[in-house]
Amino acid sequence: MMGHQSKQPRLWSYNVNLDRRVRADHPLRQIERLVDMGFVYREVKGRYGTRGNVSVDPVVILKMMLLLFLYDVRSERELMRTIPERLDWMWFLGYGMDDEVPDHSVLSKARRRWGTGLFERLFERVLRLCIGAGLIDGEKLLVDASLVRADASKNSIRELPAATVRKMREAMGRLDEGEPADEAPAGGTNATHVSTTDPDATLAKHAGGKAVPSYKNHRGIDGKAGVITAVSTTTGAINEAHELPNLLGQHRERIGQLPKAVVADSKYGTVENYTECQKLGMRTHMADLAATQQNHPRREGIFPVEAFGYDRCRDVFICPAGEELRRRKFCVGRGHYEYIARAAACAACPLRPECTRSKIGRTLKRHPEQDLLDRARRQAASPAARLDRKRRQHLQERNFADAANNHGFKRARWRGLWRQRIQDLLIATLQNLRILLRNTSATVTQSLARLLERVSTALGHFGRILASFRPVCVCDPI
Repeated sequence: MMGHQSKQPRLWSYNVNLDRRVRADHPLRQIERLVDMGFVYREVKGRYGTRGNVSVDPVVILKMMLLLFLYDVRSERELMRTIPERLDWMWFLGYGMDDEVPDHSVLSKARRRWGTGLFERLFERVLRLCIGAGLIDGEKLLVDASLVRADASKNSIRELPAATVRKMREAMGRLDEGEPADEAPAGGTNATHVSTTDPDATLAKHAGGKAVPSYKNHRGIDGKAGVITAVSTTTGAINEAHELPNLLGQHRERIGQLPKAVVADSKYGTVENYTECQKLGMRTHMADLAATQQNHPRREGIFPVEAFGYDRCRDVFICPAGEELRRRKFCVGRGHYEYIARAAACAACPLRPECTRSKIGRTLKRHPEQDLLDRARRQAASPAARLDRKRRQHLQERNFADAANNHGFKRARWRGLWRQRIQDLLIATLQNLRILLRNTSATVTQSLARLLERVSTALGHFGRILASFRPVCVCDPI
């Protein structure tokens, strides 16, 4: 018999059970099972008063922010409109069919009330779950950065005196009760140009485009499963090489030890990073920035530094023509000694066209800790380092691409440096959660497969035992 569905709405429904409407393997159910959100009450307890209106449950607000980025909802208003339509979201938030969804403004008020501390604690708790699941080995830290376009138009940029720009950013930080943005390099465009919409954002050029107001997200991920262990948020004009000590410090604090090797591209391969990593006992698998600069067209046809021998006892360099380059001075700003040959000898040298195009002659540089620097560069040029950088390009680029495609990473939702840090922390937390869920599911599947294999083996063994017994018939002679 063919059935027909009745379209008449029911007046009452006594058997609505959201728990039965959400499948057992739903990602939200797994997140609810893995992450204990009870710490939120302790974390924000001092942020609320004892009188006045009762707030929305802080755990519910945090879960709403997770839904905002997990499903890449366009806006908080749209999130609130969608919640009543999604039974799985209502189950995750603990709402019933008749519960009223709060106004979207509760999210912005909560962010201002909580600051960044709660989101850092959430990130660290999920990271500890990843450590407990064996997803981090601490061997290698893969480092990279990516620009995030601020929620501000280029038309909002105004050129103002440097002192005015600095005061605007400081005032913005005090107004939002957050930390002021890192200052742009002295003399740069950002010292005199500011966005009136988002003063914390600074101009930075995205790939293949024009300079627009931006922030920069710096990440360190563990080399085993791609789990994010360190997150830093700066303005777009900050040099990413300067953030390496911060990322290493976060990694050591959260993992309990420094990585054995740091893997990064040439932007991080500076003298300061090389020497500091060597002092800390880490292998430097970062591409050498100086090597990329030596390949500049202006240095084509010029003797490389390796063509000059160094006499350690006499502290002089010997040029290919046999002339000595002696120490002239110490450059405080650059942190190296400068060596130069006699002007007369250099001017009369037949190899001068192949040695330098400078009027004063060829100059060489030597760092006070040159031995550490040479060891770091040998490690950076090793086959193991090149292989690590190739793998890093795959893991790190995939990590940023996943954040952009699934969690709205490339565009800031809110304005202000501290709000952008909240966004970066939430996205990194969700990415780590997805890695944890993926590997946890794989572990459960492998465990079930091993269990089924043992059961199958036992049944086969039991079957062979039964087959060894000959059935006895009552008619058989005794």
